[in-house]
Order: sequence, then C-alpha cells, then structure tokens
Amino acid sequence: MNITINDRECSAQVGDRLLDVARPHQGHIGYFCGGNAICQTCYVRVLEGAELLSPMSDAEKAMLSDRLIKEGTRMACQTLIEKPGKITILSEVEAAKRMTLENPLQLPAYMGKMGWESAVKFTDTIAFQARREQGEYALEATQLLHDVAVAISDAVQLIFDALQSAFGVKRPADKPEERAGNGCCRDAALLAKTVTGDNGHTRIVSAEVLQLHQERGAVCN
Repeated sequence: MNITINDRECSAQVGDRLLDVARPHQGHIGYFCGGNAICQTCYVRVLEGAELLSPMSDAEKAMLSDRLIKEGTRMACQTLIEKPGKITILSEVEAAKRMTLENPLQLPAYMGKMGWESAVKFTDTIAFQARREQGEYALEATQLLHDVAVAISDAVQLIFDALQSAFGVKRPADKPEERAGNGCCRDAALLAKTVTGDNGHTRIVSAEVLQLHQERGAVCN
C-alpha cells in the first residue's frame, strides 16, 4: 500500500510506524531523538485516514495538548498503521517550511501557538519522562545513542538532497582512471589486446581497441 507524506507517495505496510515509512523516502519529519518520544519534533497532522492508525499512545497523551489532538496531530514515532487504506499526513516541520516560503507573516502566530500548546503540557511531559525508566518506554543508553546518530545522519542526507534539488549541487565526480607509465589509460581490456613491438612501444592490434583508445583521448609516444 502507499500513503502520502507531505505530498509524496510512500510505500508502507500494516504495522509500520509513520516515522519509519517517512525515513527511507526522505520524508521531511523531524526526529532528533531517533524516534524515542523525547524531542517532540515528529508531530504530523493526519489529514486523511485517522481511523486506520493506532490509538493515541501514553506518550502522545502526555505531550499533545487537547487542541493539537483535535486538529489531528499525532507523533510519527508513536503512530502505527493498523489498517490498509488511504492515509495522508503533513508534518509540522514541512508545514512550517511552506509557511516560511509562502506566507512568512504567519510565522510569529504559528510559533506562539506551538509554544503555548507545549507549555500547557509541560508538567505532563516532564512527569512522563521521569517515570519511563520502567515499562515499554524504558530507554537503553546505547540504543538511544545509536538512534540519535542515525537520525542525525538522515538529517544530513535530507539537507544534501534539498541543496542538490535547489542549487544543483552534485556529488564529487569519480576519480580518473589510473594511467600507465607511458600516459595511456590503464584499461584491462585495452592492455589485453596489445602487443609490444621491436622498438619497445605498445602497439594496438585491433580496430575495436583503436576506437576505445581514441575515445579515451590517450596519447602514446
């Protein structure tokens, strides 16, 4: 099945987390904590298909205000796909990016709203984090560090892809082939079809090799 994340079609299966669906498709969803319900950057708005997703988790209830829940906000690291069907979501970071590009005057009000909704749930969020040493939300330090490292790596890749798309940034070109001592390209196929003349110079012995030789622009003395 496919679901739509920030207007991009992403392949998914029942049982997948929304965050895990977005990551291999370079979906623009924040997850600085590596998907461990700490950083609160993976908020998404479910525009369609809310009934196909898992019920609200304890982590979401602790961190999401009533207003955000009514607006269809979920945490992508906590939300699973439970049934196949049409699902459309928009991440908060993508919404903020679009607002910055299209109508930046709305940003102050948006930031104020999100800050207030976080403040409303501050006490519940702290209480949740404090009691998570046991149970399903317990954190293991090594795994947490690994998850954060993966999240940072994915973020760097996302930034590179964005720069490449916007400015045509390209990856470094492959290194030129190693050249032989006489200035010719050291190509295995070429060397296999050459012989050495009486004067000690390499001589091309077939039209195929000559064409390859000329295409590579090699010059032999």
